[in-house]
Amino acid sequence: LKKLKTAQNSNIYPENNIYSDRISMLNLSTHPALITSYTSFLARNKVDKIHEPFYLKWLRYYLDFCQKYSEKAENPSSLPKFIEKLKSKNQSDANCEQAKHAITLYYDLITAQVAGTATNEHNVKVSRQAEAFHDSQIIHENSMPYTNKEILKNSVSMVAVENIGSQNPDAWNDAFIGLKQEIELRHYSPKTLKSYTIWARKFARFIAPKNPREISDRDLRQYLIYLTNGLKVSASTQRQAFNSLLFFFRHVLKIEPGDLSDTPRPKVKTYIPSVLSKAEVVTIIDLMAYPFNLMAKVMYGCGLRLAECTNMRVQDLNFDTKMLIVRRGKGEKDRMLPLPKSIISELQSHLRRVRNLHRADVNNGFDGVFMPYSFDKKAKNAAIEFNWYWLFPAKSLTEVVETEEKRRYHQHETNFQKAIKEASRKAQIPKRVSPHTLRHSFATHLLQAGYDIRTIQELLGHSDVRTTMIYTHTIEKNVKEIKSPLDF
Repeated sequence: LKKLKTAQNSNIYPENNIYSDRISMLNLSTHPALITSYTSFLARNKVDKIHEPFYLKWLRYYLDFCQKYSEKAENPSSLPKFIEKLKSKNQSDANCEQAKHAITLYYDLITAQVAGTATNEHNVKVSRQAEAFHDSQIIHENSMPYTNKEILKNSVSMVAVENIGSQNPDAWNDAFIGLKQEIELRHYSPKTLKSYTIWARKFARFIAPKNPREISDRDLRQYLIYLTNGLKVSASTQRQAFNSLLFFFRHVLKIEPGDLSDTPRPKVKTYIPSVLSKAEVVTIIDLMAYPFNLMAKVMYGCGLRLAECTNMRVQDLNFDTKMLIVRRGKGEKDRMLPLPKSIISELQSHLRRVRNLHRADVNNGFDGVFMPYSFDKKAKNAAIEFNWYWLFPAKSLTEVVETEEKRRYHQHETNFQKAIKEASRKAQIPKRVSPHTLRHSFATHLLQAGYDIRTIQELLGHSDVRTTMIYTHTIEKNVKEIKSPLDF
């Protein structure tokens, strides 16, 4: 991944040492593995380089605080106490917010390493000397399907950061391995694996020191109540936790949860997506460089999700029928979409460039593109065939450390995210703009043009029409049609 550009020094968050009267008990300089892992994680989470020293400062203070007051550094319940301590030392609200973000990322680092996504340039195993990183062990995930964040120059590992169940620590590791096997058995996406693993880890930490053989559906209910009443998470977050843990209970722990219908749920808020006008879409695309401008046209023109666009292969385009096939979209569903006629010639020109790159790769003896699951084992030469080549390939080859292979990956999602953010900034559009905004705009503009909601549902690949109905709230004419009874 590209390193973030270093910004000029600033004094936004002034250095106020809350422990100036004594030497910090935990000097991070003696823990280079932790520093390397944490700073690398900050960069991947788009924390500006200028703030890195301050984030390290807050982490040092936090670990010191936990050691002094016998708090568990890996336990999120320690964070509110730490923030209260900062406030008692007259730290500003801005400093407290930054400290909270720094420690939250620390928790995410712990969880992400378990999910197999927190690698760094040196393939570092986090030091045992830091509190939350004790008793770590490496579980190699050579068979894990490749995803955007997992295709790196270095090998990808799943790190069991801490033994949660003190009575039988290996039982939890076995449970997490079992979760991975159950998900792969059903051919669920790597993102599903990551999400389910994160929630299983959080749940295990919540009920510590119990091991998997000691838990019951009552523990699940208590955790869901804690999410709602304690952490006050959103309805979508609790729903994600519920679905993840329901799968974990049923298919891994072999426990059938009881009736959870009376479990407190957060209030569901009406979500109205951010939508661009047609003129704004054109302006943003014009400000994007190749190939991101073409990717944006395909996404807006076909209503694709970002992952659906980046994962497209050459064979997914059919110029004869002027159709595009989305393979293994959300929910592992395929769908066919009409290609915008206005970009067909541009796509054909793009394919000529892609063919030249493919030809050069073959001549240089590359090992092919990354294939879904173990398909390249079934068809050994498929990985080097042009029809399996990425429609939007990455600029350079990826080295797979475990096999010493050189393979071609597709454009990374973060590259497009940065491109559209920069274009919207240059266009000075005062709206929240992300890659998914193009999909929202596609649906809204079709609705404005008179297409029925069922057709739009099919084009978007929604399982439930209620998901598609959110776009009815974005149409201005519906608002104008509402009148007061006094005006009848």
